[in-house]
Amino acid sequence: MSEIRFALDEVRRLTGPNLLSDKPGAIADVFIENIDPLWVLKIWKKHIARFQARFGWQQDLYTRFFDGGLSVAIPAQMDLLYSACDLLELSWELCIAELHEGDANDYEDILLLENALANTIKDELNPALINFIEQAHKNDVRCLVDDDEISLGTGHYAQTWPIDAFPNPNEVKWEDFKDIPLALFTGTNGKSTSVRLAAEIAKAANLRAGVTSTDFIKVGDEIIDEGDYSGPGGARILLRDKRTEVAYLEVARGGLLRRGLPVTHANASLVTNVASDHLGQYGINSVEEIAEVKLMVAKAIHQGQGRLVLNADDRLLVEYAKSLDKPIVWFSLDEQNPLIQQSIADRRLCVFVSDANLKQDARENSLVGDSEALTYLCEKTGEKKAIVDIKDIPMTVKGYARHNVQNALGVVGLSKSLGYDDKYIKHGLLNFESSAKDNPGRTNIYDRNGVKIVVDFAHNAHSMQAVIDMVKAMSADQAFKRIYVLFSHAGDRSDQDIKDVADAVRELNPDVYVLSELEEYLRGREKNEISEIVVSHLLASGVDASKLVCTPSPYSGAEFVLNNAAEGDLALLFILSERERVNQLIQHN
Repeated sequence: MSEIRFALDEVRRLTGPNLLSDKPGAIADVFIENIDPLWVLKIWKKHIARFQARFGWQQDLYTRFFDGGLSVAIPAQMDLLYSACDLLELSWELCIAELHEGDANDYEDILLLENALANTIKDELNPALINFIEQAHKNDVRCLVDDDEISLGTGHYAQTWPIDAFPNPNEVKWEDFKDIPLALFTGTNGKSTSVRLAAEIAKAANLRAGVTSTDFIKVGDEIIDEGDYSGPGGARILLRDKRTEVAYLEVARGGLLRRGLPVTHANASLVTNVASDHLGQYGINSVEEIAEVKLMVAKAIHQGQGRLVLNADDRLLVEYAKSLDKPIVWFSLDEQNPLIQQSIADRRLCVFVSDANLKQDARENSLVGDSEALTYLCEKTGEKKAIVDIKDIPMTVKGYARHNVQNALGVVGLSKSLGYDDKYIKHGLLNFESSAKDNPGRTNIYDRNGVKIVVDFAHNAHSMQAVIDMVKAMSADQAFKRIYVLFSHAGDRSDQDIKDVADAVRELNPDVYVLSELEEYLRGREKNEISEIVVSHLLASGVDASKLVCTPSPYSGAEFVLNNAAEGDLALLFILSERERVNQLIQHN
């Protein structure tokens, strides 16, 4: 008989709407093997309900089964999130005791643990804070709370107080606290490019955009700090900065699953695409489940107050959108996409690539001749309006980078949803370069000593395939003598994910495959383990061993490529770390 196994993976606070509910609270992920998960849940729920009843909490509970485990979430007041975590953990311990021993009532420390939890709740209770939050909600004022501070309003309307020194709500002039425009950006790939392009359009409209991303937090042209600020913490910093006039928040998978949405409502939410990445974390084991996570941003869109901007070329987004009762702006590379055609028929905003013979009289929107144009449908007039020729948008690399054409379409859909004039959108599109300055690590192209160098942060099969498709399109117009590809992979991906990346590279049929180790991203794997998986897979796929080169780091791999590439060659560098060092190496090569 197989051994029954239980393991508590993680208990964490949920500070906003999340995958399981629209309420703050706490969630626990557990792994279970060789026992009926429904039976485990029944026992666990019994202990949770007992605690909830004892402490007078809501008797709500949300569950989600996944392959090999279970997630359970409970709602809680914002002042009791840590206690909610303790409640879940203690009830899980009692559940395990009962499943092992048959009776959790014999658990010798149960009374002590319950009393300790009661004391924790007593210490955490903050009725004044909850009243303040409720009054903000009644007055339709955004209130942001963390362990140290509480704030009302956003951007130049914001005011922040220490968590233990906020004013009496009866003395607050609620009408003084307003919101700046706010948009959420998510998707497996293209988030950072999209949020940066949107900021460039805002800049063209003389607005100071605040941006959070996986790379930095930025207001206007000033980078406040570098690092991953794609979670609620980064959002609070940005929204409390009085210089911010419009807020663009990148919300990544990790932050969504760890804490939930950073805000409860937004003026627009953009989902770029959905693809396989980070499977096996937080109970997310399939691309379909990733789609559910990404579409959490729809919870911030409310009728009459915002729009959801979605990729009509993404099968999963199209499928899952059918269950959403939200106003959707679709974008597509193909004007004949059924969703685009339906939007046009219904006279609803949509964005698409048109290769029709567009002739427009507007001075700011003038495209004549057979052009592949970035076009949208004007809801007021029902007209198709071309903003700019696709090939003139720098980030599209003369139209070769179809993934960046998609990113541009999505951002235009979002910008039109926020009310931006065409002239500002056009200016932003034309002035946003595919460079290390404007979009570091995303399709940065250099020409050095006759060598074409492409640097990209792409780190999963979907994003790498997009860059490879771009290079293949470039190769059709410009024959390269030899092609070098440098790539690597983080250790927290599955063996299949790693092989998928190798297959994406193999499709380009490079002359030299350069593998690099990522020692700081081994994440549980042994050194050289990932390279060995890739080498074995490539050899089994028929790649000649003479084409394979292994290097200890992305920087050393880039050195090898640049030292060996000659005039007429192409060097495609997928750089996941040491990006700045590699950039300097290229600049001084």
